[in-house]
Amino acid sequence: MGIERFDFKSLRERYPPWLDFIAQLGQSFVMTDHRQTSLAQTLPATVPFVAPERLEERRGAAFDARLGANELGFGPAPSALQAMKDALPEIWKYGDPESRALRQAIGARLSIPIQAITIGEGIDGLLGNLVRLYVAPGDPVVMSAGSYPTFAYHVAGHGGALHTVPFAGDYEDPDALLAKAKEVKAKLIYLSNPNNPMGTVHTAQTVQSLIDALPRDCLLILDEAYTEFAPEKTRPAIDIATQNVIRFRTFSKAYGLAGARIGYAIAYPDIAQSFDKIRNHFGVNSLAQTGALAAFNDVSYLEATCEKVAAARDKIAHIAQSAGLTPLPSATNFVAIDCGQDGGFAQQIVSALAEKGVFVRMPGIAPLNRTIRVSVGPDEALQIFEQALSEVLTALR
Repeated sequence: MGIERFDFKSLRERYPPWLDFIAQLGQSFVMTDHRQTSLAQTLPATVPFVAPERLEERRGAAFDARLGANELGFGPAPSALQAMKDALPEIWKYGDPESRALRQAIGARLSIPIQAITIGEGIDGLLGNLVRLYVAPGDPVVMSAGSYPTFAYHVAGHGGALHTVPFAGDYEDPDALLAKAKEVKAKLIYLSNPNNPMGTVHTAQTVQSLIDALPRDCLLILDEAYTEFAPEKTRPAIDIATQNVIRFRTFSKAYGLAGARIGYAIAYPDIAQSFDKIRNHFGVNSLAQTGALAAFNDVSYLEATCEKVAAARDKIAHIAQSAGLTPLPSATNFVAIDCGQDGGFAQQIVSALAEKGVFVRMPGIAPLNRTIRVSVGPDEALQIFEQALSEVLTALR
């Protein structure tokens, strides 16, 4: 084994969103084990997101306000917590490798057969399996530059050729994604709606128009992680007869179970069942299945949560405006705040807030990185953020 310099320039051309993020972490070399595949030897060992716990370790103190990871600061339904507590003595058993009870509940709610549903270790796990299913080395894939970096991470890990298009303002650009897909003959197009990291959302008709115009051999990956927070008019109708779209949803956001790592995909049954070829069949643990089922069935708590999220978004927007900043419209559980200058200024704000015990994040590439991204949370956390932001801006200005 030896240490070799890592060529960010060449890989950034292939995987711009992911590599730009890694570059921010200051990684400049990789350890090469020549027993690994030639592809693995070209990739850095990295984590797409630095955990707040790691940042707390570096600063030597816990954060007073944890508002940067798009978690649900209000917590999961008490019914879900109780169900998981009740199931804990049975943890010695393997979980159901088919997650049938959860798939049956989802299918009944959405009026689709369970064969059209697959469960995975959150959307991240599902994305990894999807790329493994569809992307061979060199296969072209299209996404928006600056969108969810974990998708780019998986494409890089399987040797796909990632092509990106810029946002149109603060929105992903379906027309540009489609044009690029046709140009490079892409196998996959990735679109998040609502979008991460900007929080913006397209109408159902806009998304449906993209689906209808897809090239025959192209599959749309529709990431709907935040869909519960968005108006119903932003969700195209579910049609499992359509063979060119797969929709991903999660229990990490609106259901407050980010730590349980569980999500699901909806697709044409043959596509959904193809995951059984390569997935980790015991990857979704029994407590996660139990908690997700209870949370999914607790509709009244979900509705109350979405009301709290909307109120907290309004509060964050008010804080931003009072500080002379511009909040972007959001259909998620976070608000992107335009800081009025470039990414360097936004990074100063993020760093200064962290010093004051407030954890927030920012997008990784320009021009999106002129913003900071603030997750919703309880009033106490938002009050801490408001005070810290005022102090930080006063000092910077």
